[in-house]
Amino acid sequence: MNKNVILTCAVTGAGDTTSKSPHVPVTPKEIADSAIEAAKAGATVAHIHARDPETGQLSHDVQMFQEIVERIREADTDVIINITSGGGGDWVPDEEDPTKGGEGVDMQTPEERHEPVGKLLPEMCTLDCGSTNFGDMVYISPAHWLRRQAKLVQESGVKPELECFDTGHVHFANHLVEEGLIDGNPLYQFCLGIPWGASADAETISYMKGLIPEGSHWAAFGIGRMQMPMVEESVRQGGHARVGLEDNLYLKKGQLATNAQLVDKAVGIIHGLGSDIMTPAEARKELNLKTP
Repeated sequence: MNKNVILTCAVTGAGDTTSKSPHVPVTPKEIADSAIEAAKAGATVAHIHARDPETGQLSHDVQMFQEIVERIREADTDVIINITSGGGGDWVPDEEDPTKGGEGVDMQTPEERHEPVGKLLPEMCTLDCGSTNFGDMVYISPAHWLRRQAKLVQESGVKPELECFDTGHVHFANHLVEEGLIDGNPLYQFCLGIPWGASADAETISYMKGLIPEGSHWAAFGIGRMQMPMVEESVRQGGHARVGLEDNLYLKKGQLATNAQLVDKAVGIIHGLGSDIMTPAEARKELNLKTP
């Protein structure tokens, strides 16, 4: 059992969810406000994507990230900022010529993916540790790209959260650690239940956590209806937790949630297990984060 839990709220994500719920924040102000509300509800970390205010779709615009980050930093409520560095990695082959990209392709180089992190220097950022089938598309992160990106993150002094969507990603993340591209005790995030990756269940958590180096920090999250069960299971097995509208839109069947409501529900689960939730200050010390 983990008695001191770091609780992350992934406030908006990059998926096509804005048409499914009015609570998914879109503009920089909405995203920042939602992160602050999640922190007031008990979140330790706010995981941030940016969206185009006009379309509601994913945005790579550094100015969008900058406005979000500045608004959060200027708030009275403290929260650790974790920016995505997943960036453009979506590949969909053209139906007539599979050697070319079709509709929906969104690709960025490692340097482009790192740009918001390198400029804004959040305390944390994600690092997706491999390519994967993601629904009907392929998310592409080749190994040599990830090494370049890991080096950029390391040079920036930002703490990477090693996102693992399957067991092979854990093995690759371990190689990054062994190659000296990850400073300090590594932080792994097991991303569970995404088609077609690792399953959202107790057995998968147990197996994946058994692969990581001794002394590592780790967390796990599930999507959809498995979000809250994975909060409980992760804490029971010694890990940290994540909730938020990036991964799940519902508080319960038929009832759309806000980020603050999801955090509040997770707080209740964690406290019900007899565990506490770390403050941002406590988590900074635990993870040895460098403040901007």
